[in-house]
Amino acid sequence: MGLQQVLAAHLPHYCATHRLDARRTRVCEHIQQCRTEALGGYQLTCDRCGHDQSQYFACRDRHCPLCQQRASQQWAERQQRAVLPAAYHHLVFTLPDTLNGWVQLHPDVFYRALFAAVWQTLKAFAADPKRLGGQLGMTAVLHTWGQTLTQHVHLHCLVPGGVLTDQGSWKAARSTYLFPVRALSRHFRGHLVGRLRKLFEAGALCRVTAADVSARLDALMAKEWVVFSRPCEHATRSVVNYLARYSHRTAISNQRILAMDEETVSFRYKDYGDSDRQKVMHLSHTEFIRRFLLHVLPKGLMRIRHFGYLANCCREKRLAQIRAAMAEATPSEPETVLHPSGPEVETWPCPACRTGRLRVVAELPPRRPGGG
Repeated sequence: MGLQQVLAAHLPHYCATHRLDARRTRVCEHIQQCRTEALGGYQLTCDRCGHDQSQYFACRDRHCPLCQQRASQQWAERQQRAVLPAAYHHLVFTLPDTLNGWVQLHPDVFYRALFAAVWQTLKAFAADPKRLGGQLGMTAVLHTWGQTLTQHVHLHCLVPGGVLTDQGSWKAARSTYLFPVRALSRHFRGHLVGRLRKLFEAGALCRVTAADVSARLDALMAKEWVVFSRPCEHATRSVVNYLARYSHRTAISNQRILAMDEETVSFRYKDYGDSDRQKVMHLSHTEFIRRFLLHVLPKGLMRIRHFGYLANCCREKRLAQIRAAMAEATPSEPETVLHPSGPEVETWPCPACRTGRLRVVAELPPRRPGGG
């Protein structure tokens, strides 16, 4: 049981009563076609027993649960070269749920504003001479969901515990926390609210009324916002794998979907309000699909971004500079060497004889119903 089966069985009924835009329609098509004849594939034959098997191509859509585990592994392998032998910190910045309606009206604007506000907050704290006094690095991953598929917009950030100073030296954070959480949350609140006011004045939030902007943002300034921070209790080699658990997640994985009957879809979730206990939720097909479609991202939006000395434009140069500064400060420490994984094996175990290997013998062309 998985998302593909739920959409195949109940999306037509959902579309009969709900209008889907082109973006969500395309995402649903990709998920339903993933690893099926519609995308084509290869004909495989065992080199021992002659067993034949078809293997179809993946859709590689970032919303498809079938495709994201491999994408996460490949991303982690690429990012290993950027890992520093330093303490890392995991921070989560959460957007207040009272802004969820605006996010659905202007998702691209809000997600970009969220990335910018979080980075400007951490950048300002890191540059403060009373704190670290240098340039910080950050990798941020956007999530839009909670455990029950409700809208819960937040950024997971992985931050090395130190800065690159103007003199080219490395300055490590002195405590087990990076920055005070309450001060971070208030700076984040003020920066994002101010940015949203400017975006409205510039016409970027054209579907929101002036009265609503004034009342809602004033109310938000009177509330405490949620920021979470903790040091990563992992070895240097595994911090990227730690973030990879968040980097390519989808709103719901196939492993969490337990059953589907004529009326409902049942799935497992973790109740953070009840000591992280595993529970089962039952939703109607319509409500399950509606909640899933809340988390379809705008086309072209980058949900994984790098900032500071981890930005793509300067990463190689800055990391070499930081490693040199670290080596000069602690010459007796051996350099951590991260070995990438070997090349991918292009054969598969044969399910028939269990001793042979399946090898590609022919390509299967795509089969699209009705010529589409």
